[in-house]
Amino acid sequence: MSPMNYIQEHMKYWVLGQGFLSIHLDTVIVSFALGSLFCGIGIVVARRATSGVPGRVQNFFEILVAFVDQQVRESFHGRNRLIAPLALTLFAWIWLMNFMDMLPVDLLPRLAHAFGAPHFKAVPTNDLNLTFALSVSVFLLMIFYSFKIKGVRGFGREVLSRPFGWYAAPINLVFRLIEDLAKPLSLSLRLFGNLFAGEMIFVLIAALLPWWFAWIPGLGWTFFHLLIITLQAFIFMMLTIVYLSMAHETH
Repeated sequence: MSPMNYIQEHMKYWVLGQGFLSIHLDTVIVSFALGSLFCGIGIVVARRATSGVPGRVQNFFEILVAFVDQQVRESFHGRNRLIAPLALTLFAWIWLMNFMDMLPVDLLPRLAHAFGAPHFKAVPTNDLNLTFALSVSVFLLMIFYSFKIKGVRGFGREVLSRPFGWYAAPINLVFRLIEDLAKPLSLSLRLFGNLFAGEMIFVLIAALLPWWFAWIPGLGWTFFHLLIITLQAFIFMMLTIVYLSMAHETH
């Protein structure tokens, strides 16, 4: 396979259906499997939790929960029991999906081919459909809590009177629409862009360099990319907390 064909092969999804209603089966399978894995391990750890000296897995989960809880306490200014579990879910799930980029680029595609899949992309966050789904979900929660906390009248007053006062209500509305639409766009495109670029570099290293040398730059990029995938999961979580905090502000 030529380098160009190799790169094109790694850019294709395992698609079910055609057109707008088509489904990327590889994205669905990997994201669902990783979410189920994290939930399953969390349930087992919670049931076996002890107040004595914790094991390594329990200690890891306690550190993770404490870290997310601290971020929520510092950034979220309302009262909502959903925010901390939501933040923990987003951070852990996105990090696990990002971590799939650390696997050898041909490992899962070759395994999938052995089971009859024509194409397979192992990194769900490299799929714009998934990152948009995550960001739109956060956006809908933000709108829901804006109405629930502030009421229709309070939310309408906020949209029409800020930042230039009631006399500039049409301009305020335009600015608010731009601001609100930019939030899901920035959340989804930032995550997708970073993971797409990271996977592309791995594919280019594998396609353009001989196998006996490719592991040297590949290993270096792996360590650097590990920081990127963690940072992207953290940014998505923090922006979600901030956006929902803004939705809960009534002053």
